[in-house]
Amino acid sequence: MSGTLRNPTIRSGRSFDLGKMNLRQLWIAYLTYPTILLYFALIVVSVFLGAHFFAGWGATAASILAVMLVYPVVWYSLHRWILHGQWLYKSRWTASLWKRIHFDHHQDPHLLDVLFGAPATTLPTIGAVTIPVGWLIGGWGAAATAFGAGVTITCIYEFFHCIQHLNYKPKAAWIQRMKAWHVLHHFHDEDGNFGITSYVVDRAFGSFYEEARARPRSPSVFNLGYNLEQAKRYPWVMKLTGSPPRDRPDGGRPAARPASRDAA
Repeated sequence: MSGTLRNPTIRSGRSFDLGKMNLRQLWIAYLTYPTILLYFALIVVSVFLGAHFFAGWGATAASILAVMLVYPVVWYSLHRWILHGQWLYKSRWTASLWKRIHFDHHQDPHLLDVLFGAPATTLPTIGAVTIPVGWLIGGWGAAATAFGAGVTITCIYEFFHCIQHLNYKPKAAWIQRMKAWHVLHHFHDEDGNFGITSYVVDRAFGSFYEEARARPRSPSVFNLGYNLEQAKRYPWVMKLTGSPPRDRPDGGRPAARPASRDAA
């Protein structure tokens, strides 16, 4: 990272700008962020409950494995068909939800505040997916283990998601590739590369692309289809934002260019 930053916390109000942070600053922000601390606490509680209602090593391992297999499919489905769907912003009752859980992130991909999912939406979703899976495998002990595994994977996802928007080039080649593919999702064509740490499901559903030249640049990559015309018809997100939707990110931050195969 070039240059010397005067403010070591990179904080403006309550916002952390990943475009101006280095890896050390990210670790500090991540490990002290209230949402992540809540997740850590829930992991500890899940371990305690899993031990108290212990379902046996086989059921415990099976519940963790099942969550690891189900989680990427669920995330892909939510990301592609709900977060990138256009029906949520068309209702005044769900517009604020869509704005918070994804629109704000695509409008400014560098802000840590809106990169993390809100616990009010993430935790019920994690619970709805993992607890039934664990319970079917081994009762309440396995259900607690499955929930803890889901929260743990969420923490891993969130950290790597931060890395993908951080002003930092990872040393590991596989993280470089993962970051390059996610950058394409945010800065080239949002209708692809929906994964975070894995793109296996993208490949299976035909939404994976490896480099910018594979597709034309999408005009809705920053507004997810909520352009000025849509904002006039469905004004609730625009009213909450206080300004019209942008078709470019904040020019004050470093421009993230879609990486080619060589850069990946």
